[in-house]
Amino acid sequence: MAVRLRLKRTGKKKQPSYRVVAVDSRKPRDGRVLEVIGTYDPRQEPSAISIVNERAVHWLSHGAQPSDTVSKLLTISGAWDDFRSRGSSAAAGDTAEAAPAEPAPAPTPDLVIDTDEPGADDSSATAVGGATAQNTESEPKATEPGEAQ
Repeated sequence: MAVRLRLKRTGKKKQPSYRVVAVDSRKPRDGRVLEVIGTYDPRQEPSAISIVNERAVHWLSHGAQPSDTVSKLLTISGAWDDFRSRGSSAAAGDTAEAAPAEPAPAPTPDLVIDTDEPGADDSSATAVGGATAQNTESEPKATEPGEAQ
């Protein structure tokens, strides 16, 4: 069963409020839900968002996919950050708790690849009008105003 975290509309006509729910993705918008994990009232100023982060992280860790709106609400409530931090610590496993983390190695400089080899693509060497790149290199380059030539 594919579980989605999405909004279920409640409230009167022209006065919407929503419940953030975990639901089977094949069910209709206002159909039967697995669990209500929060509420969202967009009519208040500022919008009222109340989400049980523990339950949201539970559903996310079990593979639930949030809708676009719910993913924004989870980011605002902090549940998304909890899920991300719990996911990185679970991936590290017990070894991260047993031994202190080693510092990351220093980044290596980017590798520069020389493309002037004989087998390089010749299509980029031809400029507009049939002139080659070698011919354009012999022409003097334009300089910025105030720059010495």
